Amino acid sequence: MILAHVHPGPATGPGTGQLLTVVAALLVAVAYLLAAGRLRRRGDAWPRWRDVSFTAGGVGTAWAWWGAVPGGPFTGHLIQHLVVGMAAPLLFVAARPLTLALRALRHGRARRRLLVLARSRPVGWLVLPPLAALLDVGGLWLLYRTELFATMRHQPLLHGVVHAHMLAAGLVFTFAVCQLDPVRRRWSVAVRGAALLAAGAAHAVLAKTLYATPPPGTDFAPADLRSGAQWMYYGGDVVDAALAVVLGVGWYAAVGRAHARRTRRRAAPAGSKQRLTSAAGALGGRRGLRESEGHDERDGTRDRRQPVAAEQAGHPGRHMTMGIEAHVSGRRRAG
Repeated sequence: MILAHVHPGPATGPGTGQLLTVVAALLVAVAYLLAAGRLRRRGDAWPRWRDVSFTAGGVGTAWAWWGAVPGGPFTGHLIQHLVVGMAAPLLFVAARPLTLALRALRHGRARRRLLVLARSRPVGWLVLPPLAALLDVGGLWLLYRTELFATMRHQPLLHGVVHAHMLAAGLVFTFAVCQLDPVRRRWSVAVRGAALLAAGAAHAVLAKTLYATPPPGTDFAPADLRSGAQWMYYGGDVVDAALAVVLGVGWYAAVGRAHARRTRRRAAPAGSKQRLTSAAGALGGRRGLRESEGHDERDGTRDRRQPVAAEQAGHPGRHMTMGIEAHVSGRRRAG
């Protein structure tokens, strides 16, 4: 949730890094739509609202890094922070891009590697909710309460690094709180909810400090400073409330699935025993039928082989063969 923005003016304008970021955001959105379309052509269901959500995240990221943002320099910067560091990650994560990639990829090396990476130990630690909250909100405090913000405004390379950290930290925190895609370990709702509450409180406190005191080394106008702090405070509350809704809906769905599994297990014993007995009886009947057919076939094979052997031997084994045939025929009639 860190956005370092050099407010574009006539002399500077958007840089090459910003242009590449905009193109990358739009290409990722297009790739998502192509993967979703491939899934539907294959006959699999994939909700279209997820397409809208991911596309909105990509377009919002491109607009925040390239378009004209209202307000003064500090207000425009914090609006971009809300879009790129908070709103866009929520739109991306709600669309479940990892699940889509795993379903769209063919079974092979690429799919296996992606699944191994998603369930690896380092990724599991990275999406630990308290750690993700620290990386996200802690970066904000480091940016705005030190001279990093003032230094970054005059160094394009540092500006790009802070941009990348902002987007990555927002995605990791949102992914850790929502946990909609397959991960190594699913943390409880209590852990994720506590991390969300702590991050929201730290974000609100930081916005209040910016309302009173600008970042060190800056000289923004008081009106611009207060307007930007208000955007950060109230906009952050809106996005945090949306995160809480996603968390609550996921918890409700998980509880419903667990209740349905318990109900099926309680109702299973009587019916399953009856089905098991019926299946065993049918299997035994089929096995007996196959065994009787096998015995008859083997008897017929012996009947066919013995006369031929007797004729080839050229001795009076024909009488013995005829006797065996009569004995087998008697057994069949008796059966």
